[in-house]
Amino acid sequence: MQTSSVPCRFALLALLMIASCTELVSHSVAEDAIDIGSRRELFVDDYLLAEMSDAVTLKVHQPTPGEVALVTDMPWEGNTCAYYTVFRDGDLYRMYYRGAHWDTEKKRAAHPEVTCYAESKDGLHWTKPKLGLYEWNGSKENNIVWTGIGTHCFVPFRDANPACPADARYKAIAAGRPQGKKGLYVFKSPDGIHWSLMQDHPCITEGAFDSQNLAFWDPHTKQYVDYHRTFDQGVRAIMTCTSPDFVHWTKPKLLRYPKAPTQHLYTNAIRPYFRAPHLRIGFPTRYLPKEQNVEPLFMSSRDGLTFRRFNEPVIPQSAPQDRSGNRSNYMANGLVSLPDNPKQLAVYGSEAYYEGPDSRLRQFLYRVDGFVSLHADDASGELVTKPIVFAGDQLELNVVANQGRVRVEIRDADNQVVEGFGLQDCQPIDVDSIAHQVRWRGNRSLGALAGKPVRIRFQLQQADLYSLRFQ
Repeated sequence: MQTSSVPCRFALLALLMIASCTELVSHSVAEDAIDIGSRRELFVDDYLLAEMSDAVTLKVHQPTPGEVALVTDMPWEGNTCAYYTVFRDGDLYRMYYRGAHWDTEKKRAAHPEVTCYAESKDGLHWTKPKLGLYEWNGSKENNIVWTGIGTHCFVPFRDANPACPADARYKAIAAGRPQGKKGLYVFKSPDGIHWSLMQDHPCITEGAFDSQNLAFWDPHTKQYVDYHRTFDQGVRAIMTCTSPDFVHWTKPKLLRYPKAPTQHLYTNAIRPYFRAPHLRIGFPTRYLPKEQNVEPLFMSSRDGLTFRRFNEPVIPQSAPQDRSGNRSNYMANGLVSLPDNPKQLAVYGSEAYYEGPDSRLRQFLYRVDGFVSLHADDASGELVTKPIVFAGDQLELNVVANQGRVRVEIRDADNQVVEGFGLQDCQPIDVDSIAHQVRWRGNRSLGALAGKPVRIRFQLQQADLYSLRFQ
């Protein structure tokens, strides 16, 4: 008995060691799991991806060209109107832009730059109200909303900071250099129409600024954020800084784009994505010096500093029309939801810059969340996520598979299929929906798995997967 007890003790010790190692592995997976709760996650990067077959790619999508939204045909506007900002303010859409005209024969500006204002009820049909604020050729019957410092690139926004005072509900940032004080100045307004400087000197002085510099309140980090243009070793680049009060700003830092080529970037059109505020998306304008033309790209970030920048233009120069001329294809600073249209978002692109006698702003339409997708063609492809922790009992997908199929599997922390949630248990998804509820045999609830680390396996064929959310 004493002889046989030795191997028994070794066997027991081995079992205890195995159990301990298993516990450590499970604990490590739980610690490393990404807690997404019930927030929406877009597939604009590889943040959630652990494995992906060659048949699946991250595909950049282009918005669909729509109608011309605005023609700059007033005497104080012209063929070099630019740096449009568009945002939705309740049931009203507001637009701000530079009024400017270039005399192509005399090679000089035909009149001083002004900031113009337009508004809309649907984001497509715009009116230019007679504001009565500033005189132009003896009359105040015009839509000029600002003529002071910063008319070259005056960029307003509605301040979503809950602590914002009523007289500063709208804010703006703009470049100026009065008396040699070069930099970005900050402004406030109670109504988006009547503007005043918040201080008489620039608050940000490191940068180049001759572009559409912008700022916003970030509800995720609870601070004001600026993005503005600069030069980095002779290349046009983008910097960012933050502020608790919109007046005092941190030292700017250059954005980073791992694995992306070094290219000239003018405007940036960066913002928190309102359906997933922890993500920032942007439409930087790539400048091509040899051709003297521009094209907007798409990029995204999870920290506001490091961006995944895609190389394919989202509005190509071939899009209708007059976009291949000198600086004739800028993306406006604006991404807006549309009334009675929950499946689409509007963006805007300029055209016919310099060509005149006017310039135009055209509306383009994106699918909601539709900037980048996990895409598979005819060949079936698969991907598996990193371990995640979620809250809720249902999985919702933004997916297009009406010509193909998607199936979903849930795996546990050890990468084993959870009983009842295998691919063969999933009801095949063959729909076009921005909020499709994934179902497994017997309408099983995911509630028992909430708060535990799991992996999601997707099988795609002729499909695009844009986002997911547990709820």
